[in-house]
Amino acid sequence: MAGKPIETYHEDGQWKSRREGSERAFQVGGTKAEQTAQGRAAAQRDGVEHIINKMDGTTGEKNSYGNDPNPPRG
Repeated sequence: MAGKPIETYHEDGQWKSRREGSERAFQVGGTKAEQTAQGRAAAQRDGVEHIINKMDGTTGEKNSYGNDPNPPRG
């Protein structure tokens, strides 16, 4: 499963974090900020992208901690 992005999302009244494509969250509960920190730590540890969704399910923010497939041009 390594290499898949980490997703932080809101479901059933709780903030959760999971690997993209997985049905089961590896971390549940707390505030959005607390859950975002958990997801960020997992993404940094694994060197993958962290996707933070808004409460309505749309993507709010993406952060890459590994090989960025779309690095900034400069």
